[in-house]
Amino acid sequence: MTKYVGQSIRRKEDYRLVTGTGQFVADIKMANMAEAVFVRSTHAHAIIKEIDITEAKALDGVYAIITGLEIDGKIKPLVQFESHSALPPNVEKEINPTIRFCYEDVLAKKKVMYVGQPIAVIVAENRYIAEDAADLIKVEYETIPIVVDPFKSLEKDAPLIQDHLDGNIQAEFRVTTGDADQALKDAEHILKARIKTPRVSSNPLETRGVVSTYDVRTNQLHVYSSTQLPFEVRTYMAKCLGLVEQSIRVTAPDVGGGFGPKGGVHPEEIIIPYLSKLLKRPVKWIEDRLEHLTSARHSRDQIHDVEVAYKQDGTIVGIKDQFIIDCGAMNYFGLTCAYNSAYHLRGAYKIPNYDIGCQIVLTNKTPNVPFRGAGRPEVVFVMDRIIDMVARKLKKDPVEVMRKNMIQAEEMPYDQGILIKDGAQLIYDSGDYPAALEQGLKMVDYEGFRVQQKEWKKQGKLVGIGISSYVEGTGAGPFESAYVTIDSTGQVVAHLGASPQGQGHETVFSQICADELMLSPDNITIRVGDTTNLAYGAGTYASRSAVNAGSAIQAASAKLREKVLAVAAVMLEVDPSDLQMVDGKVFVESAPKKYVTYKEVANAARPGSRCKVPDGMEPGLQVTHYFVPPTVTFASSVHIAMVEVDKKTGFVDLKGYSVVHDAGKVINPMIVDGQVQGGIAQGIGAALYEEVIYDEKGQLLTGSYMDYLLPTSMEIPNVEKGHQEFLSTRNPLGIKGVGEGGAISPPAAIANAVVDALYPLDIAINQLPISPSNLRQWIKEAERKQDKVEIG
Repeated sequence: MTKYVGQSIRRKEDYRLVTGTGQFVADIKMANMAEAVFVRSTHAHAIIKEIDITEAKALDGVYAIITGLEIDGKIKPLVQFESHSALPPNVEKEINPTIRFCYEDVLAKKKVMYVGQPIAVIVAENRYIAEDAADLIKVEYETIPIVVDPFKSLEKDAPLIQDHLDGNIQAEFRVTTGDADQALKDAEHILKARIKTPRVSSNPLETRGVVSTYDVRTNQLHVYSSTQLPFEVRTYMAKCLGLVEQSIRVTAPDVGGGFGPKGGVHPEEIIIPYLSKLLKRPVKWIEDRLEHLTSARHSRDQIHDVEVAYKQDGTIVGIKDQFIIDCGAMNYFGLTCAYNSAYHLRGAYKIPNYDIGCQIVLTNKTPNVPFRGAGRPEVVFVMDRIIDMVARKLKKDPVEVMRKNMIQAEEMPYDQGILIKDGAQLIYDSGDYPAALEQGLKMVDYEGFRVQQKEWKKQGKLVGIGISSYVEGTGAGPFESAYVTIDSTGQVVAHLGASPQGQGHETVFSQICADELMLSPDNITIRVGDTTNLAYGAGTYASRSAVNAGSAIQAASAKLREKVLAVAAVMLEVDPSDLQMVDGKVFVESAPKKYVTYKEVANAARPGSRCKVPDGMEPGLQVTHYFVPPTVTFASSVHIAMVEVDKKTGFVDLKGYSVVHDAGKVINPMIVDGQVQGGIAQGIGAALYEEVIYDEKGQLLTGSYMDYLLPTSMEIPNVEKGHQEFLSTRNPLGIKGVGEGGAISPPAAIANAVVDALYPLDIAINQLPISPSNLRQWIKEAERKQDKVEIG
């Protein structure tokens, strides 16, 4: 029988997606449907004195206008998400965190905290009328002091973002192992640097959207949302609206990209269902692109002040880091990004003395949430810039410093001496990081490049090569679910708690199920993105779906196989051990013509007097399994970028990009390659183009694609991909996550390549993006310093 795990079979979902027959939230049409438009704050920090809706309410076709005060006491505010905020007791004890409660009303009541915060919603016959009504609403504000600089937000006299707090530090903690202070005292050399990662927007192909319909007869809400977490949306909708959770059904239809900001719960996902119940009719809201850039959650925005102790031979003996995350006006995800950064910074390197502290700071900006990589790209940029700077200080090749500090294969499993956020010890379970580095160097002919580079530079071509490596904790818990059944027609249907936004779940999960039930993936139907058929589900984020949902469907399918064999054994009057399965038939191994079909087994398993299910088993061919990982597993990668820099213009031309990735057991190599390619495209955007910018009054200056630049297919090279396959020890399939990996290393690899291209000019690229204007400024600063040294 063919095994499908490991094969690049064609994606099952692609036909409907490429032919335009998929269904996204915006495609949903219902009888009597109304459309909603939000009025959003034009100020970053202001008291709401009055909202005059008189003219808007009089407009023909307007069904309702709701403001924050009207729903006061009817809808609870959104708070930090419990599933992402709770810490195990040993982690609490170890890092001694301070976490201050904060919240956001679904419609601002008394004051606004950022430009784009929703303050009113109009429901009308269609969007055109709703937009016209929104223009007629008059809001009187009293502006109050604004703070957008996180360092100024720390000052004692800074304006309070959340009025009930006594300051703007929303959370803080420290992670230590060894003695970083002593390492710095004893150091042969010390490097100090401030390294910044800017605020960015996620920019999925599909913006957010919500459709809600209310069934008066059954008192049921059915909500369609472009979300990564339908179960989480259901839970928080029930909490905020005071409803029974089972009276709410949430469906995520086809979703055109998520990347993290669709992985929380937004005010619109609460208020639209409330309105559909209030008006007893379907209500639809689709975010436009301007709203997305302004009001959909932003990400990244970290500033690291690092001190590094290192030896003359390039050995790094200690790192001390104090970093700030500007989380905007509200922190929904607790320590998620912050702690991810804290435990990932050292990556593939063994650095015994480590001390890292974090402050999560409130400012008058759009709230900040996890985005593809969720704290890892920021610290990989820090660590790989450290490696490169140490190498250049010592006049060594960065590869030499990488080799000197990398964890060796024979040291696996390797204990980094601190805790993961789930409370487990941070132990890398499998991998060979030096081998990945050597494989990557061979792919780009690194030694040959270095020889040619000298000739190119003599010719005036500023060509450079940069390397980045990372280790990423993937497959985070708390659990994932699968419900697998064989119906009366013999068809296998599987429901999963993890829902896709383009990752290919229907394909890869059918491959896993097919191998367990001895079928073709074509004979298996995968159902995802719906809260109806499973009591619990976690969702898709943090490179976790293949690990957790894959393990859940594997275990559920294996249990179902045993049940099929047990029922077939009764039907055929043999022992289950005498049976084999293939292509929907169960047959006696010694007499293949003696068989029953899955359809016959399913009907024999039905409850009733003719039921053939053995004693002690429940009737029916269905199994639910919840997979709970013991802790995260660790994917890893090496990225190598080659660039040419135009010194006069500051333009960076990406000449080539190569990657070696370890995702453990690969279910579908084609899909893995696609994930890596797509992630690298986003990483290139972060490296060279993207930055959310506010002025000192909290006004967004990058609110359209005229000002917020994204790479296109013309700027993204075909990536040369190499693979390792070191199996995870923490799930039955040996899988490691891959979804975020491509996006983590490009900023560091490209920055290092640009520094290399401009060498011997002593330029430090310790912030992003490497835009032409930024790079020209850094080049000029480096040249001025060089001139002073030469004159001196």
